[in-house]
Amino acid sequence: MSKSHKKLNNYITKKAFTSPGTLVYVGKEVVESTKITLVEFNEETYQERPIKHLNECRPAFTDKHVTWLDVDGIHDVSVVAAIGKQYNLHPLLMEDVLNTGQKPKLEHFGENHLFTVLKMLQFNPELNQIEAEHVSLVLGQNYVITFQEIHKSDVFAPIFARLKASIGKTRKGRADYLYYSFCDLIVDNYFIVLEKLGEKLEDLEIKIIEEPNSSDQNLLYRFKRELMTVRKATLPLRDMFGTLVREESPLIQPNTNIYLRDVYDHIIQILDTIETYREMIENIQNIYLTSLSNKMNSVMKTLTVFTAIFMPLSFIAGIYGMNFDNMPELHHHYGYFYTLGAMIAVTFVLWIYFKWKKYV
Repeated sequence: MSKSHKKLNNYITKKAFTSPGTLVYVGKEVVESTKITLVEFNEETYQERPIKHLNECRPAFTDKHVTWLDVDGIHDVSVVAAIGKQYNLHPLLMEDVLNTGQKPKLEHFGENHLFTVLKMLQFNPELNQIEAEHVSLVLGQNYVITFQEIHKSDVFAPIFARLKASIGKTRKGRADYLYYSFCDLIVDNYFIVLEKLGEKLEDLEIKIIEEPNSSDQNLLYRFKRELMTVRKATLPLRDMFGTLVREESPLIQPNTNIYLRDVYDHIIQILDTIETYREMIENIQNIYLTSLSNKMNSVMKTLTVFTAIFMPLSFIAGIYGMNFDNMPELHHHYGYFYTLGAMIAVTFVLWIYFKWKKYV
């Protein structure tokens, strides 16, 4: 059963026929507990602390600093629901946060919240495949909430490092710039994934040209599926960020909108790269089929040459293998040697002819 069918069955089992806004986690089973980190910063100060009690997640709603609440692990519905109540998040928004099968989307919930669903893609070198992680962003007045699945590596580690070191404009910006930083990090990671995939395709192309193998076809189909994973994660972003940069939002300042246009440009580049790789896969498939055809033609040509050589020999052997009494050659003292010499001569002449014609 494919991953998409498993996700669909999981959704039908857990979520179908429930009322809208019912909070049910749809995703893989997780044993680890949810980890929550609260970050408060401005240009002068930075404070980061782990949250041990849910009442510590309450927003300050102040203009003195920007608040970032990072929720690592969305499998605990009670924790996510409590955060939603503290920040007055819409039940439909929370429903999409808990559904890991939700496609990328962008939605305005009034003038208070801008909700975004993205897929963080990472290339797993051990499994040689692309892994997708469900990430939800909630932009509010002077705060950003990030919901992510528990993963081996923290997808937002570069943002933490950037804020601690006060590198770039992140500490100087407001919540909308922090929201842009998350989007930019996720989209830029698509370039890294595509670069890894492109290297694998180039290696496979060289291998197929030099020595095609039956297992290469399976690798091509796998790369095609991986490329479709990146395309499914990227294609909705084109309309999402295209709409976001065109429409004015009270939560996004005009100077931040310029940076969001840069994210939109990166999305267009990624989609162009995906189309290039799709054509590359098709070309490699054609090379593979052509290589197999050439290999088969070479084998057939060799078999044809040997068949053509042995046909006159079989003819001679067939004639002198007949049991007629009136065949003088059969009673000749040197008849066997003459016949054998004639066979060798015919073989030699035909071989020289085929070499001259470059058939062998």
